[in-house]
Amino acid sequence: MNSNYRKYLTHPVFKVASQIVTENGSEAYVIGGYVRDLILGRPSKDIDIVVVGNGLDLAEACAEKLRVKKVSFFKNFGTAQFMYKDLEVEFVGARKESYRRDSRKPIIEDGTLEDDQKRRDFTINALALSLHADNFGELLDPFGGLEDLENKIIKTPLDPDTTYSDDPLRMMRAIRFASQLNFKIEHESLASIGRNANRLNIISQERITDELNKILLSNEPSRGFKLLYATKMLHEFFPEMIALYGVETIDGKSHKDNFYHTLEVLDNISENTDDLLLRWSAIMHDIAKPPTKRFNKKVGWTFHGHEDVGARMVPKIFKRMKLPMNDKMRYVRKLVRLHLRPISLVKGHVTDSAVRRLLFEAGDDVDDLMTLCNADITSKNDFKVRKYKQNFALVKEKLLAVEEKDRIRNFQPPVDGKVIMDTFSLNPCHEIGVIKNRIKEAILEGEIQNDHKEAFAFMLKVGAELGLKRS
Repeated sequence: MNSNYRKYLTHPVFKVASQIVTENGSEAYVIGGYVRDLILGRPSKDIDIVVVGNGLDLAEACAEKLRVKKVSFFKNFGTAQFMYKDLEVEFVGARKESYRRDSRKPIIEDGTLEDDQKRRDFTINALALSLHADNFGELLDPFGGLEDLENKIIKTPLDPDTTYSDDPLRMMRAIRFASQLNFKIEHESLASIGRNANRLNIISQERITDELNKILLSNEPSRGFKLLYATKMLHEFFPEMIALYGVETIDGKSHKDNFYHTLEVLDNISENTDDLLLRWSAIMHDIAKPPTKRFNKKVGWTFHGHEDVGARMVPKIFKRMKLPMNDKMRYVRKLVRLHLRPISLVKGHVTDSAVRRLLFEAGDDVDDLMTLCNADITSKNDFKVRKYKQNFALVKEKLLAVEEKDRIRNFQPPVDGKVIMDTFSLNPCHEIGVIKNRIKEAILEGEIQNDHKEAFAFMLKVGAELGLKRS
């Protein structure tokens, strides 16, 4: 095993920090995620440097030599940070921590490098590289983190019950790293997460959601969600998803396990997009199947209206999860509401009218909707999947053809309310809305073209039916 990583520490920050600590006889180490990712060959966005002594002084001295103008000091926490070129560099004094049962905020005291490594969440994040010239790049690994990296194991430096109980967010981080890195969580550590799952109640929802989003953005997010379910952490903050789990059978008729179906859709969509909101739409698309589940002796299990009920559930879940309540939420809500529409077109004859209505409702999000719906085609029957996907391709072709011909996406009426008011000498009234709606419906049904001339003529016709006279 390699014990010196001198040749990898090429960033100017390391050279400058080394000069300073060597001259003043102090100790400093690059530690944590940067070292882990360096060994794994993954890119890193930040550098953490731990100083045995005052981290603020080293930060200030490094900034001066690097000609960094802005340094942020957090004296209460004993940390300082600045941006240099493409990386965020943070300096902190080595410390030891103790915790109260009701808080994840530690009581902090000055400590040694070993004290600082002991407080780290996982062995793979406790790796440190010396910055002193005498042993520059030497690996300090008291807990076998390098071996755990090679064996792809997530393990805590200390007793896992202590590590997780002290700061329960570490349990979410364990599952996040397992999902991101495709690592296994060590058996005792996994059992400990299960024992301490209810400790999540002292963690803010914002922090939980932040880790959940990182799990969602991993290459195979189902891996993380299966661990969240197995450890019962998902039960603590996402009961609606837990309700999807399981299969019920009556008279020999069963429905699919909607929990695992959802995870399959999530993995499918993750192969085609890194968009976080699209991945959330995969999580949410069938979220209302449990409350809409019914058994019919003739047809078996039904989930009628789950797309509409699901769309109504989205704002409530987003609010509780501290997810954005703006256009991002409305985007997910729209995709949930419309997710059955393209599939229904696949099943039957695709009419221009049905396609126009889908384009009208989906607008610019129609391509994302199609991505979601394509991911939603899951079956153990490969022939069935291939057939659906072939039909789905035909729907996409139809969408393109109709859009090119009728320009329905982000539909703007060719005759607006002002034209109607001027034509019939009207003040704002109910009839204007009736005429506009009739014009929209006529275009969507293909009765008239989406242009001003035909729409104006149709407006005159509808106006006459309503007893209005052209001025």
